[in-house]
Amino acid sequence: MSAEPGRAPHTDHWALDRAGGTVRIRELVPADQPALTALLDGLPPRDRYLRFFTLSSTSARRYTDSLLGAGARGRPALGAFRGDQLLGVASYARSGGPATAEFALVVDHRDQAHGMGTLLMEALVSRAGAEGVDTLTADVLAENTRMTRLLTDLGLPMRCERDGSVLGVTITLAAGERYRGAVDARERTADLAGLEPVLRPRSVAVIGAGRAAGSVGRAVLANILRGGFTGALTAVNPNATSLLGVSCVPSVGDLADAPDLVVLCVPAPVVPTVLTECAAAGAKAALVITSGITGPLARQVRAIVRAHGMRMVGPNCLGLVNTHPDVRLDATFAAHPTAAGEVGVLTQSGGVAIVLAEALTRIGAGVSTLVSTGDKLDVSGNDLLHWWTADPGTTAVAVYLESFGNPRRFARLARGLSAVKPVVVVRAGVSDAGRRAAGSHTAALASPTATLDALYHQAGLTPVDSLAELVDALALFTSVPLPAGPRTAVVTNAGGAGVLAADACARHGLVVPEFGADTLAALRAVLPPGAAAADPVDTTAAVGPEVMTAAVAAVLGDDSVDAVVALCVPTALGDPTPGVLAAVSADSAKPVLLVRLGQASGVAREPVPGGGFVPGYADPDRAVRALAHAVHRRRWLDRPRTPAARPGGVDRGAIERLVAAHPDGGWLDPAESLALLAAAGVPVQPGRVVAVEHAAEAAAAELVARGRPLALKAVTDGVLHKAKAGGLALGLCDHHDISAAVTVLRENFGDRLRGVFVQAMAEPGTELLVGVRGDPRFGPLVVFGAGGTDAEAGTHTARLCPLAEADLTDLAHEDTAVADVLRRVGHLADTTPEIAELDVNPVIRTPAGVIAVDARVRLVPASHADPLARVLRGEP
Repeated sequence: MSAEPGRAPHTDHWALDRAGGTVRIRELVPADQPALTALLDGLPPRDRYLRFFTLSSTSARRYTDSLLGAGARGRPALGAFRGDQLLGVASYARSGGPATAEFALVVDHRDQAHGMGTLLMEALVSRAGAEGVDTLTADVLAENTRMTRLLTDLGLPMRCERDGSVLGVTITLAAGERYRGAVDARERTADLAGLEPVLRPRSVAVIGAGRAAGSVGRAVLANILRGGFTGALTAVNPNATSLLGVSCVPSVGDLADAPDLVVLCVPAPVVPTVLTECAAAGAKAALVITSGITGPLARQVRAIVRAHGMRMVGPNCLGLVNTHPDVRLDATFAAHPTAAGEVGVLTQSGGVAIVLAEALTRIGAGVSTLVSTGDKLDVSGNDLLHWWTADPGTTAVAVYLESFGNPRRFARLARGLSAVKPVVVVRAGVSDAGRRAAGSHTAALASPTATLDALYHQAGLTPVDSLAELVDALALFTSVPLPAGPRTAVVTNAGGAGVLAADACARHGLVVPEFGADTLAALRAVLPPGAAAADPVDTTAAVGPEVMTAAVAAVLGDDSVDAVVALCVPTALGDPTPGVLAAVSADSAKPVLLVRLGQASGVAREPVPGGGFVPGYADPDRAVRALAHAVHRRRWLDRPRTPAARPGGVDRGAIERLVAAHPDGGWLDPAESLALLAAAGVPVQPGRVVAVEHAAEAAAAELVARGRPLALKAVTDGVLHKAKAGGLALGLCDHHDISAAVTVLRENFGDRLRGVFVQAMAEPGTELLVGVRGDPRFGPLVVFGAGGTDAEAGTHTARLCPLAEADLTDLAHEDTAVADVLRRVGHLADTTPEIAELDVNPVIRTPAGVIAVDARVRLVPASHADPLARVLRGEP
């Protein structure tokens, strides 16, 4: 949009209408004239009147000529197609100045209830904003309530002025939170409708189920039967009349009724043919188990699914599960049944899906829905996030993804899901092996892990490093409430175990507090001689369940305690574990975690009297680590959701001129880099680049003019550490020092020395680094931490744009001057996608304020897509 220059529109893409059907949105070309004429000629009289203010067909013909005739240049027109049929058109023509355009919209009467007009308007808004339009206008008949409602619901600021029977509509293209929320809500409605035949099918046909044991199709058919699928089930096999008691038909064309879902377990080369037959038979969705569908074959499969309005899971996947009692569908080839439960599972890996399903079954949490997305040619993780946000039967979500098709969309959807349900995600596919040679400190620091960790943190996800850790966290999230804070009481009948737990608390950022006097008195009253009442509480091995119940209850009642970890070791004198469970109240707001040292399973959910569970672990470190995840989630939920305020004093024109001066990209010189920051409102220490042969004279003049010691910096390519490379001279106070420094720069760099940057020294202070690593998929990553020569050795924190106020607090730690620099740099990066690397090092913090002393900026030609566009994955 106009507020985000450089965002390229998707002018040819697939999207979902309100009913979940696929449509293609693309720019009209002269060859579309017959389709446009057919659309306009087919309008009912009232629709023609509401659109053209007349029943005459003359205005419709003029509209066609204005879009596709000889004089149509500069009037973009986007059409929505299903097959060869044109369903609607949105267009605009500039009027009243280059930033204002008059728009028009017409939709086939039969498709006006399917969200087609809104899809077209969203695409038009994206296109107009990318071309510098910030205002759209139109005249709409006041009686055209359907159109006015569409424009009002679009979510953009709109003003209407009535003149008789006509409304003058003005829409401002400002993508605020209301518009983002409206787009997400429309996307959710479309996704849920499209996923309905995938996850809640009323009928299923398995294609490729063989009679021989060992057939994947036969295993899928057997699992559907074993799971007790509630809908109609058919198999397609030309050589059998029934399989496993399920009736068979010889071909897809022989199916008596169109199935909601077809499951394909056929050889890869015939998948396109079978899919086409399924589409012709009226199938709404497909689950493609088959592997080996890559390259041109994959593109062919996606094109078939798109062209026929189907949704597809796979290929190359384990399958899917929905344990809801109204569905009971297990369309996988897993060896064991999946227990019904409350956890949604999303995974690209079939093996991981099997492991998680079995682990969740084992601990009693079970699965609500499981989708193995495989190669993700259509249905992706983003679609499933919508499903679980709306599904009351899912209380927590487990995610294993090796790649992100649209990370920005994933982050937005995951943030919405995390606000209501915990989402635990396994870090995968990132390592330092993914790093490449970096041209700035920021690029060196911005590893794939840092980018993903920023995404997970800002979206409120719980990242873990193993499947075992994922199950540990889910055992807690599905059993007990979140702690209010990190203060953890440790109670045990084995002193050594208590020490291990206390050490684990320190290691994972939890606090072992001191109890209040009343709690200490209550503990001393029930504990035997020799017991330790202070945290960690050692009851001694001689106590039974009753004493353990009293001890746990006492620490739960302490206001300085947010959670309790109780460790039990059975002895010949008894097992205190039942005492821990007895102390847990069903309405307690504080979580209790049980550690049964040496238990057979690593984690389990233990039932407590009166209903509910507590998570039980075999090792104190696993329990404390899971509790630390819960503390982090509580903190994220308590964070304010306020977006970062838009900074004032930004010279957008100066920024655009600097970027436009480098159409092919490349590194800016130091003066240009600081000028770019100054245009964003960042305080900078000015300087100028001078020719090498005049460097000494220019620096001497600068010394006299400024009256401060100088810094001379080499202007050369390929040098990251100027100081280490001999490209930096500081504290120059006279002509002799200046001449000597210039001589050293010449000797060190020779012909590579393109110039010398002359700059007055800034006041000393704390040296910080503020940087940006641009990413066309994830968005810009802002890095902050130690600067100067300690930049790569110090501690740094990263956050993805757009920043929120809470992100600024995380980074700047309440330092308002530093937060203002971060706000401005983040806004600059988010609105200038040409920035590939930006390194402000050092930023010097003094008692008087903050000043940027040195900067490196690398630009690239912008190719970022509109992050709000509703686009199905893959090319048209």
